Amino acid sequence: MSVIADKFSQLKSSGRKGFIPFVTAGDPDVETSLSIVIKLAQMGADVIELGVPFSDPVADGPTIQRSSQRALANGVTIAEILSMVQLVRKEVDTPIVLFSYYNPLFRYGLDELSRDAAAAGIDGLLITDVVDDEADDAAQILGRSGLDLISLIAPTTSEKRLSRVVARSTGFLYAVSRAGVTGARSDISSDAEALVKRCKDLSDLPVAVGFGISTRDQIADVWRYADAAVVGSAIVAEIEQSSNDNAVERVATLVRGILPQFAKSGVEL
Repeated sequence: MSVIADKFSQLKSSGRKGFIPFVTAGDPDVETSLSIVIKLAQMGADVIELGVPFSDPVADGPTIQRSSQRALANGVTIAEILSMVQLVRKEVDTPIVLFSYYNPLFRYGLDELSRDAAAAGIDGLLITDVVDDEADDAAQILGRSGLDLISLIAPTTSEKRLSRVVARSTGFLYAVSRAGVTGARSDISSDAEALVKRCKDLSDLPVAVGFGISTRDQIADVWRYADAAVVGSAIVAEIEQSSNDNAVERVATLVRGILPQFAKSGVEL
């Protein structure tokens, strides 16, 4: 059983649901980003998504696009991100998923990256823009290093493709709550619940729901039918609005405010 699968097994056994925060590696700088990741882990995040900055993040809204631009302006590379994860691993053991477009990974070399990522302490990769045969190949390469391939699925994913995605995926599935790009929204589409049900009909894999989740009520609603909620743009926006000196505490304050403490399951802060 992989580290990520084991985490979801623990959540299920304890009757809890998962909280998965997303941050862009190197935003606002590597040192602050490292502190934010460690803080989120210490607060009880179940899995952390660490975004690889990319110059053309077509699936991301303006908030995460700007975070990528800031990290790239800092000269952040995949090698530097892996070094950052090695430092994280000296403090915490929370599962970490590298969230990336394929281009930076292709340039690094997926075979080499899978080995280096596993050695650094990465537990899985979510590659937003690999599909079909390319994704099957990626799953095999990552699997040889003990890494999970976390797949994105959307309400528009056909039944045929969904079956194929589910068959090759490990760790968990990332269900996009709606069509479009990332970004905080005032409500969550009912399509997300229907998509999770479709996944559950095909597989026992845990399903996390993301894209647009930013409030306490939205997290509670997602936890009603899914195994975890992903919060990204709201956290990244808090980092953007902070100074380097108070970014960690502002993120911590946001998380304390949006985690529904009234729910039976969730992160204990």
